[in-house]
Amino acid sequence: MSVAQLPAENDGRESKRTKGMASLILRFSNEDKIGTIQPHDDTLVITLRIGGYDVKRVLVDQGSVMEVMYPDLYKGLKLRPEDLTAYDSSLVSFEGKTVIPRGQIRLPIQTGLDIVEVDFIVVDAYSPYTAIVARP
Repeated sequence: MSVAQLPAENDGRESKRTKGMASLILRFSNEDKIGTIQPHDDTLVITLRIGGYDVKRVLVDQGSVMEVMYPDLYKGLKLRPEDLTAYDSSLVSFEGKTVIPRGQIRLPIQTGLDIVEVDFIVVDAYSPYTAIVARP
């Protein structure tokens, strides 16, 4: 899987997505399929470079229309409340409960050599994941 081997730094090139020309792509090779049963409905949990840090336990949710960040990641990235912008809509958690977001923040995500700016909705709720990203 190409996202598992992320370079430590940005090489200074502007990504195609940043220029508005391409979308974020997660790629898997035939070697990644070895040992899996096809078709499957397993949860896709990856390590993703967010805000310059390798972040573990990121859920890729093909049904999600937005990116969500949970408190542990927000604190781990040393973000402050004043870094948030307002977000007016409420969300519904996996348990069906209404969640009021703390706000929204734009951070870079890196997969391979591509870097894109993503708006995360920051919620104060429990999750076994550090973040949820929508499937491109």
